[in-house]
Amino acid sequence: MTVALLKRCLPLLLLFPGLLLAPAAFADLPGIPAFTVQPGENGTEEYSVTLQILALMTALTFLPAMLMMMTSFTRIIVVFAILRQALGLQATPSNQILLGLALFLSIFIMKPVLEEANRVGLQPYMQEEVTSLEAVELASQPFRRFMLEQTRESDLALFMRIADVQYETPEDVSFWVLMPAFVTSELKTAFQIGFILFIPFLIIDMVVASVLMAMGMMMLSPIIISLPFKIMLFVLVDGWALIMGTLAASYGI
Repeated sequence: MTVALLKRCLPLLLLFPGLLLAPAAFADLPGIPAFTVQPGENGTEEYSVTLQILALMTALTFLPAMLMMMTSFTRIIVVFAILRQALGLQATPSNQILLGLALFLSIFIMKPVLEEANRVGLQPYMQEEVTSLEAVELASQPFRRFMLEQTRESDLALFMRIADVQYETPEDVSFWVLMPAFVTSELKTAFQIGFILFIPFLIIDMVVASVLMAMGMMMLSPIIISLPFKIMLFVLVDGWALIMGTLAASYGI
């Protein structure tokens, strides 16, 4: 019994000295600089790669908010939602299809902005010509110009008044003031486009309801009768192409 127990414990006994000597063996190895900050030119600071990766992973959590607050995604998805409501279709197209369509249409509209941000910000950083903070500042300029072009002056003045700040030129406007003003303008434009889309389908509903009431068929839901006519009208006028073209043209594309 004792001999069998010793045979089982022998490998552990052989490893035990190695475990004791391991810390001493690794003590002479150079450590990994996890958190370092190096002073740069003009009073700037350059952070270690570990800190940059940490900041990047943290920024990725804000990617959905940035997608809605700094691109054309908000206007597109609101128009699609109003269109589906006007057609009387509660779940067709599904939310996944509308979100995917809005996402790729946003990429198509934002392509010039993304290419410029890549050219002036990302590529110089990849070539180590600018620091990470400078790259972020340079890459944000195309988005700032895009948002300023799509923001109404009244909305911008509203949030400047709320924040109790004044700016001499539009280029001096802070992102914290520009982003909510931009989203407010996007919502206004989306509801204006949605109102125009709603009118022809509303007329069809009124005509069908009037006909059914004149025929004495008040117990029959007008939505059931008007739905095929609305779908047929939407298909005949090539509605999806018209909406895509209208949304792209609203950004000057």
